[in-house]
Amino acid sequence: MDLFQAIVLGIVQGLGEFLPISSSAHLVLVPWLAGWPYAGLTFDVALHVGTLFAVIAFFWRDWLLLIGDGLRVKKTIEGRLFWYIAFGTIPGALVGYLLEDQAETIFRNPLLIGIMLIIMGIILHLVDTRALAIKKLEEVGLKEGLMIGISQALAIVPGVSRSGITMTAGRLMGLTRETSARFSFLLSTPIVAGAGLKKLTDVSPGDINTAFLVGVAVSAVVGFLSIKFLLNYLARRSYSIFVWYRFLLGAFVITVYLIR
Repeated sequence: MDLFQAIVLGIVQGLGEFLPISSSAHLVLVPWLAGWPYAGLTFDVALHVGTLFAVIAFFWRDWLLLIGDGLRVKKTIEGRLFWYIAFGTIPGALVGYLLEDQAETIFRNPLLIGIMLIIMGIILHLVDTRALAIKKLEEVGLKEGLMIGISQALAIVPGVSRSGITMTAGRLMGLTRETSARFSFLLSTPIVAGAGLKKLTDVSPGDINTAFLVGVAVSAVVGFLSIKFLLNYLARRSYSIFVWYRFLLGAFVITVYLIR
């Protein structure tokens, strides 16, 4: 892999991991459309490590409170939220473990990805425009944590989007857009960390090269900026721009697939 491809895919991962547009879909579609070969396991690890750095760098203060109060079983908002996130992580981790092979093979079909981009765009639009927006982060309970966590398991299929499905579930449970996004990002930390560390065990020190380091750096910086942008954006606006993007990209991918 050359540095240009590493930079492009690092940007794609940094944007797609946190915006509701599906990073896994874009990491399949960009090489497919550009005619690039599959980057391989090593670079997958680089991208996951980069976005892990991004979410930890942005929410490190939150995680210090969550872990501190959670492990001391303090009856605080942060202490309860820590365990809601822990329980909510289980469904996604279990499905990811059981369907890992399918995620790397069957689910990487561009036609399936195009269809899922459109379907999830429709669901996101319907839920976002009709759901109530009454709950803040401190009002998230075990029911919300589990429901959002279960929805996260569906993100194993590229095109669904981990952030997209969890934000949609959050809106369905009555969370405000900003709260839904913040909880989604906090919930993503264990999943992103687990995926990165699991794959890292299959990488030898000799596999870490310039492209790997560039991918980590680019995905980390872009991911950090994506989180900041989306939290500010959703404080004032809806998900409509992402819905339209999903529609247009999905239609384009399906068209190209059928022509080819």
